[in-house]
Amino acid sequence: MLNDIGLMKTEVLLGRDFANELIFSASRSSGPGGQNVNKVSTRVELRFDVNASKELNEDEKAILLSKLASKLTKDGILIVSSQTERSQFENKSRTIEKFLRLIEKALTPVRKRKKTEPSFAARLKRLESKKMKARKKVLRRPVDD
Repeated sequence: MLNDIGLMKTEVLLGRDFANELIFSASRSSGPGGQNVNKVSTRVELRFDVNASKELNEDEKAILLSKLASKLTKDGILIVSSQTERSQFENKSRTIEKFLRLIEKALTPVRKRKKTEPSFAARLKRLESKKMKARKKVLRRPVDD
């Protein structure tokens, strides 16, 4: 199901199928759209229970619960919704994309920055720019007679 919409899976999500763990519900969208908004349930809401997931191990669940805390309910359910498109199918595809991006971003480890020092040329350039600014300020002073 998740591959039907043409998403590329990254290494973090490789070999995982969340399709059985996702719960979808549709409701009427808000905002402009005329009669279509009033008649058709195009807004799609995706629910994913992080604690009950069989695709995630305990460490990954802990990472998701901490990093996505603002997007989770008190019960640990992640809710993603979309109502931008006019069709329910397109909104469903969007919610799946958003869900996968959220999971991927949360589970991708952050690379630590390597400390570097400025090069000799960069130091000289910085000192030269400081001298130029100093000269400019000296030239702005009033001339003494």
